[in-house]
Amino acid sequence: MNGWRSYVAIGDSFTEGLDDPRPDGLGYRGWADLVAGRLAAEHRATTRGRSRADEEPHFRYANLAVRGRLFDPIVAEQVPLAMTMRPALVSFAAGGNDVLRRSFDPDALVRRFDDTIAALRGTGADVLLFRFADVTTQLPGKRLILPRVRLLNQAVGEVAARHGARLVDLWRDAEFHNPLLWSDDRLHLSSYGHRRVAAHVLAVLGLEADPAWRESPARPLPRSWPAARAADARWARQHLAPWVKRRMTGKSSGDALTPKRPTLAPFTE
Repeated sequence: MNGWRSYVAIGDSFTEGLDDPRPDGLGYRGWADLVAGRLAAEHRATTRGRSRADEEPHFRYANLAVRGRLFDPIVAEQVPLAMTMRPALVSFAAGGNDVLRRSFDPDALVRRFDDTIAALRGTGADVLLFRFADVTTQLPGKRLILPRVRLLNQAVGEVAARHGARLVDLWRDAEFHNPLLWSDDRLHLSSYGHRRVAAHVLAVLGLEADPAWRESPARPLPRSWPAARAADARWARQHLAPWVKRRMTGKSSGDALTPKRPTLAPFTE
């Protein structure tokens, strides 16, 4: 098992941690923070009692992800900063917001994806990539979005194989079809979903996760047709309409936000 001393997470809301509130209520936690906590514990266990001058005494972590970010801004803003930090481990998850846009250009995104992972691997870092879970089961526009998600996931797998990155395959986990692994907006993971992603990541890294992280609540019983349509209408008012308004005005949910952990620093809960 590789002894990772530092980890930088790159991406959008998926990696920032929406919608997994921290236990103290101050912001969001998410799967990347959970993974960092497990890596920090592993680092403490493996370095306890050592006195070598070159031994890093603390596991360090940065999370540069910002909700709403498209692929190109992620690459332009987060990747160069991550590369200057020279972490041992990098997670890169991007493109999910792009597949929801009319302007989605799969060929350009795949080319930039390949170049980006080649650059990150060129630093000597281990890189984690993700095949995304199928979120389209709960969203309108499935006929348009699903082929794009499949294309992106296929490209991710090919890039991972080409550059020796570690692949976290959420697509094949049918438990993500459980709506309770998603938040009320049907787009972001719930706390259950984030814990399950963390368990997948740790498995790829060769580490044990808390067994509870793979537990899921029982799937809700199917609603009657009128109840389902009423729920859809509430969702459209509360979540879809604001999203459409932001698209029409050229705004993003993360426009005024900065990364929650912008520097590579010793991990704290």
